Amino acid sequence: MSDSLLEAWQVVTGHPLFLLGLTLGAYQLGLALYERTRLAVFHPVLVSVAILVGLLSMLGIEYVMYRDAVWPLVILLGPTTVALAVPLYLNLRRIRLYFWPVLLTILLGGLFATVITLLIAWALGAEHMILMTLAPKSVTSPIAMLVAEQLGGIAALAAVFVMFTGVLGPLFGPWLLRKCKITEPAAWGMAMGMTAHAVGTSRAIEEGEEQGAFSALAMSLLGTATALLLPLGVTLWVMLRTAS
Repeated sequence: MSDSLLEAWQVVTGHPLFLLGLTLGAYQLGLALYERTRLAVFHPVLVSVAILVGLLSMLGIEYVMYRDAVWPLVILLGPTTVALAVPLYLNLRRIRLYFWPVLLTILLGGLFATVITLLIAWALGAEHMILMTLAPKSVTSPIAMLVAEQLGGIAALAAVFVMFTGVLGPLFGPWLLRKCKITEPAAWGMAMGMTAHAVGTSRAIEEGEEQGAFSALAMSLLGTATALLLPLGVTLWVMLRTAS
């Protein structure tokens, strides 16, 4: 390839619109594959991530350049998350009937998910910084990154852990729920929303409107509880360790 063609190719591949189109195209390919097969292993997020990692590596595009180019998509995460309030509103009457079970599930389930994650990571020899990065893995990326940074973790790595959690949830969650014979729509949705945040909620919406509503509720409440209570809990834990 001549120098002029190589320079033109670098200009094209480095343009933000090219990287935006690449991202949307990879997702659409993953979505088409998932709709055709309905196999959890071909979830659009999982497929698009694999495609993008391979293409960016092949093209020699650094993550910083890609991150800056797709920033408009990141901004849209906020309105997309807020839009999940629609199924909540449509099922508000039924959600009110489960107020106390929902509240207890969020507190106990969120506590269990956080503690068991930290215990496993600690048993495997993870450093304090990694532990604090892993702690908010079950909430959406904006909250997880902020909380991880407050706790002394790595915000960018927290987003990676959130992504893996979101992918593994829809991959294994429905299968585990079927094995445990959990068919109640509210319980099904709560489980997916608490363990796999927005990606799990999108999977729950596929099952039904009620599942999607309770999943969105669980995701929202767990995110709020994590942002408020996790830093407080870690601070108390550090104080107790220091005192002892």
